[in-house]
Amino acid sequence: MTIDEKDLLNSILNSLSNIDFIKPEDFPNIDLYMDQVTTFMDTQLSACRRHPEDKVLTKTMINNYAKNNLLPPPVKKKYSKEHMLALIFIYYFKNILSIGDIQAILNPITDKYFNSNLNFNLNDIYSEIFRLEESGIINIKKDLTRKYQLSLQTFSDLPSEDQAELQHFAFICMLCFDVYLKKQLIEKMIDSRLPQTNTAKNASDKSRKKDVSDKNQ
Repeated sequence: MTIDEKDLLNSILNSLSNIDFIKPEDFPNIDLYMDQVTTFMDTQLSACRRHPEDKVLTKTMINNYAKNNLLPPPVKKKYSKEHMLALIFIYYFKNILSIGDIQAILNPITDKYFNSNLNFNLNDIYSEIFRLEESGIINIKKDLTRKYQLSLQTFSDLPSEDQAELQHFAFICMLCFDVYLKKQLIEKMIDSRLPQTNTAKNASDKSRKKDVSDKNQ
């Protein structure tokens, strides 16, 4: 996703319009081998990559998700449509949440609805979430526009060169603070609605520390 600094707001809004959401009907209904899964994800989510050479999902990532009990194991080295639906949730969660928190959110869902004999399954859940996220883009664009206009009202008494730089910084800070608050809310919801045993809590704490360590490397 590239941003044109000369027309920042319109560039951001256009980038949001071009974000690839994988429609429920676009998932293959046949089981895939690992290489086919990574190729499918890279193709479908190409607009989400920061740099052209970035990979959406790699074999190592997927193997680690299975080892960390985030993803049910493949059957005879093949991944079903439901595996890929779970991978999409992991893909979005992993950008802001620890492994332990993703487990707390996702495991109860996959335990109950993955390969479920119920009338309601993981595909139905993904379809409903997809509908919400697709419609939510409109509100996100409105909120971004409001924040951008507010940032342009800051540092008005400074020279134009300094003003532009600090207004840009103010806009970034507003976006970061929004993400920070929402992350805090998500973590509080996890802690309050999904009580952890001491073992699970320790695993989550270790995961958070590992995340910090990885970021510092």
